[in-house]
Amino acid sequence: MTNRAGRLVRQQRGVEGYSAFIPAPLPPDPPVDLGGDMARLHESAAYALGRLGGASLQLDPDRLLYMYVRKEAVLTSQIEGTQSTLADLLRYENAHAPGTPVDDVREVSRYVDALFYAADQIKAGSLPLSLRLLKEAHRRLLEEGRGAAQDPGEVRRTQNWIGGTRPGNATYVPPPPHEVLPALTNLEKYIHDEYGPTPALVKAALAHAQFETIHPFLDGNGRIGRLLISLILVADGALPHPFFYISLYFKQNRTNYYEALQRIRTHGDWEGWLRFFLIGVEAVANEATSTAESLSELFTTDRARVEKLGRPAPSALRVYDLLRDRILISSTRVAETLGLTWPTVQAAIERLESLGIAKEVTGKRRDRIYAYERQFKVLDEGTGESSP
Repeated sequence: MTNRAGRLVRQQRGVEGYSAFIPAPLPPDPPVDLGGDMARLHESAAYALGRLGGASLQLDPDRLLYMYVRKEAVLTSQIEGTQSTLADLLRYENAHAPGTPVDDVREVSRYVDALFYAADQIKAGSLPLSLRLLKEAHRRLLEEGRGAAQDPGEVRRTQNWIGGTRPGNATYVPPPPHEVLPALTNLEKYIHDEYGPTPALVKAALAHAQFETIHPFLDGNGRIGRLLISLILVADGALPHPFFYISLYFKQNRTNYYEALQRIRTHGDWEGWLRFFLIGVEAVANEATSTAESLSELFTTDRARVEKLGRPAPSALRVYDLLRDRILISSTRVAETLGLTWPTVQAAIERLESLGIAKEVTGKRRDRIYAYERQFKVLDEGTGESSP
């Protein structure tokens, strides 16, 4: 079978045969139809993404980035089957708080590290968006824990498959190992506009789908493929930072997500995939913009309340600012971070509690953790937990 997306090639594995899919080079031939309804979808998605970039100016971009990257990390890992929530990740980052599912949350934490590393390399001009950068992100993602035995940072040298117990009964079989590097080389050139300029959103959509089709690593392909979307939007100037948690849409529409990717391979339906993607970009960008605006209003209101505390206000404001940045804090960590005494910190936290800003969430007498619960609830939509 051959279509504009690629062809099936018969392979042999012992006595059993199977068909592997070799993707056609990007850009698709004939080109993706960007007229009519697709043009309207693209315009709406691009506008929503621009609004998100503008809304980010209402908050410290580093603070927004801290929150949004962690939300994307949790969501993209949940698609792969981890049970970690945003609260788990924040607890883990807060001195490995007891009760955290360590294996899963380490996996999520490594995604945060991989995305920050790759985005920083691009923005600093140290390393372009390339196969080399994706391999380094993959190494950071899998170098410890369950993925450590799956050749972190290395393109696969054996056949992999999706679904089933072997290639012969798999849902999808990616290209054989000797076809992987040529396909990745074409993908890299496409990302760099060597075949002509492509709008950032179209490029991100097609590159993500092509990466998923190539499936170049033994593990972690889904997470790196979704990371690639954010990196393209940053590299092409569509977003100033990776503020974009597209995995929320993919998680909420998981069946349609996988079906749209598979229809590219079976029917050459690039348009169907692009339509699905653009609708998701608009929805998630609008949701993220609304979140940014809600957080900005919350922070302005609560900070004004803290400022009215009188003489205790200066130390309480310092603790409030850290709580706002971290969402979950402990007295000990706050004292270490701010260079304040423990009694001063505890008094400030108790004042924030009296204002309904901080809330103790462990129920313990020792190793107590305090949450900015209203901020958490605004941010946590879609990740599976209503309170920290």
